[in-house]
Amino acid sequence: MSLTPMLADWELPRVTRLETLETRDFLELPVPGRAGSLFQDLDRRPARIVIEGSVFGSEAGLELLNAVREKYLAGAPMTFVSDIATGTDIQYVLLQQLHVQAEASAPDQIDYTLWLTESPPPPPPTDVLGGIDTGLLDDAAGLLDQAMGAIDALEALGSLPAISDPTGPLAGILGDTAPAIGQLGSIGAGLRGLLE
Repeated sequence: MSLTPMLADWELPRVTRLETLETRDFLELPVPGRAGSLFQDLDRRPARIVIEGSVFGSEAGLELLNAVREKYLAGAPMTFVSDIATGTDIQYVLLQQLHVQAEASAPDQIDYTLWLTESPPPPPPTDVLGGIDTGLLDDAAGLLDQAMGAIDALEALGSLPAISDPTGPLAGILGDTAPAIGQLGSIGAGLRGLLE
């Protein structure tokens, strides 16, 4: 098996270890009176990939640091190709964690570890109004045009009365009834006295 994975357009140098972790979630449903349980499949979690490697020499170390930090800081999904991912649906990954190490006992060696997390591409955009019959909008616009045409026809026949506040004429009538309504209180008191 080849241990030369590609992260986007970058070939990871001198890989010494490549590991994947794939997990499936199940919900356990205990059944009373029965030995054992039923399990509901909740599908799988995003796959995790760990890549370890080492580079030698200061120039190779600088190239590695610049390339890997550029991808880490971008935080964008990248394509991933490797023999270890054969048979999986892994297409895009995120560089979740980066560990770089140098030791005094090997001054020209830089060890690195990358933790990748599967990140499926987002679904294609959908047309939210795609299922709506736009003929209804055309019908509504036609009805509005017809109503406006009817109003124009009425105006052409003659003047339309102005629609205004209808309570104006009632104000005078209410003013005349106020003294009579005020006397109802004293009449009510007299009636109460008779009934007691």
